[in-house]
Amino acid sequence: MKYSFLALIFIVSFNDVHVYANEDTHVHTKMSDGSSIKVDQARFITFSEGLKQSKILVVSVKGMVCDFCARGIEKTFRRDPDLLKIDVDLNFGKVLMAYKANTKIDEDSIAMKIRDNGQEVVKIDTLQ
Repeated sequence: MKYSFLALIFIVSFNDVHVYANEDTHVHTKMSDGSSIKVDQARFITFSEGLKQSKILVVSVKGMVCDFCARGIEKTFRRDPDLLKIDVDLNFGKVLMAYKANTKIDEDSIAMKIRDNGQEVVKIDTLQ
């Protein structure tokens, strides 16, 4: 019996960010500095539609284990008038956030709000 492997690869470009995807349900987002972030492929693509002129953050969070955690984070950040969109992915432990392009991102404030919700920020990456 012969087995063959087909890898589907595509690239989505956001300024200096490139997303490399395969048939699995993940994406490795390659940053301009060479680092990469693992996020859910379908979620990231859906989330980023129409956000070309915005700043997208990928916040890696430790301690998000339930829907209650996710909804608490969403509720906290939706109060921010500069936030355009938010999506919490419990499976990957990521919070995708899109801000207006001219927004000054305060990573300490983001980390504090998530900490106040009972979770811990591991890393914040700005994609645009």
